[in-house]
Amino acid sequence: MATHHLAAWSCNLKYSDLPQPVIQAAVRSFYNWVGCAIGGSKHPATTIAYNSLSPFFGSPQSSLLGHQGKTRIDAQHAALLNGIASHVHDYDDTHLDTIIHPTGPVASALLAVSEWRGSVSGKDFLLALITGIEAECKVGLAVWPEHYDVGWHITSTTGSIGAAVAVSKLLGLSIMQTTHAIGVAATQVVGLREMFGSHTKSFHPGRAAQSGLMAAVLAQGGYTSSEQALEAKRGWANVVGVTKPNIQSDLDKWLGMDSGSKDGVGLFNEGVGRWEILRNSFKPFPCGIVIHPIIDACAQIHNQMKKEGLDVKNIKEVHAKVHPLVLELTGKRKPKDGLEGKFSVFHGAAIGLIYGRGTPSEYEDSVVQDAGVISIRDKVDAEADKNLGADETIVVATMSDEKTIEKHVKHAVGSLEVPMNDEMLWRKFADQCVSVLGDQVEAVSQACWNIETARDVGEVAKLL
Repeated sequence: MATHHLAAWSCNLKYSDLPQPVIQAAVRSFYNWVGCAIGGSKHPATTIAYNSLSPFFGSPQSSLLGHQGKTRIDAQHAALLNGIASHVHDYDDTHLDTIIHPTGPVASALLAVSEWRGSVSGKDFLLALITGIEAECKVGLAVWPEHYDVGWHITSTTGSIGAAVAVSKLLGLSIMQTTHAIGVAATQVVGLREMFGSHTKSFHPGRAAQSGLMAAVLAQGGYTSSEQALEAKRGWANVVGVTKPNIQSDLDKWLGMDSGSKDGVGLFNEGVGRWEILRNSFKPFPCGIVIHPIIDACAQIHNQMKKEGLDVKNIKEVHAKVHPLVLELTGKRKPKDGLEGKFSVFHGAAIGLIYGRGTPSEYEDSVVQDAGVISIRDKVDAEADKNLGADETIVVATMSDEKTIEKHVKHAVGSLEVPMNDEMLWRKFADQCVSVLGDQVEAVSQACWNIETARDVGEVAKLL
């Protein structure tokens, strides 16, 4: 029933059902995603994928972001490549309850389809985007955390389902067709955590977008799958959540079925349920989100040192207490390049102390390999403390004269408690996009903020 229930909810959802905060959250999610995709459009992972796959491109249906309509390829490969570009800097949004990066797989598929089909309004686009994000986050919650702990990259394993639901919504598929689309997407499970720190991590959401798009188009054409793809004994949830007890009750709970609806956390329907997009957050730093508290704290130490005329070279040692997940996910002591640096809490601390910031520039290979950065990085020690929250840290820097500076970050910037505002999102967008868009960056930014009123989203895509 879970698969059919999700399909029915998706098909029945109307734009008039959406509260204004949900619509605004979707606009902000789209805006942030565009900035990340343009910012990652020239990354080696994106260009290698483009050059390698170019012999297989089909007719020019959809635009690659970062090319302002000058490079158009078939919709499936556009979804793949834009998905790669949007995730490669690890700067995209995060649903903090599951660590899913929800917009990448869904928006990459939707934008490609919008341009391919044409005449998709901003409201229809946002409705489909919200539908897809809710779907992927709800199925993700049903298998979290065991699914992630065992080694699956939850962004892509759920992202293909979210993309399929979103594209099905945009194409106007029936409940039964959407049910089959969910099944076709669910069987295309992709994403291993072992790939973190390599190009393949960004391949995951790109492939999820491509798979979800394919699933919806196949279902539209009459392709069938199991109608119990999510809940069956050998279906998606039981296979990818094999170590999780009571998987069926969790599906019911998070999809808003039976007893789940009483908890008020299922798919929002008739005043009951929870919108997951309202629990989405935006990254101020392009790295694993569990590193954010230590960058925040170390940037505060940098600012205090600057004010007091202290030199970072005189730091004797740095001790940080962090949530246990930090060392599990980002414990790379000696990252060899920028991608590995994104999974090194020690590099995050070093750039916070030296530069007082963490932007894509601080994750260039040259910075990760810089002798001065390595010198500070080697002075950082991190200790797991189970009493700390995932977005909390305590950092103590000791100077050569034994003077200490301590910072306690209870909630890192970018968390739900300390969210990025629109001005911060704009600065992040501009920082990523100005080198690509030049003096068009403000016009493109405004077009993204105004996506709700767009008559044809495909025309907006050509500006990006």
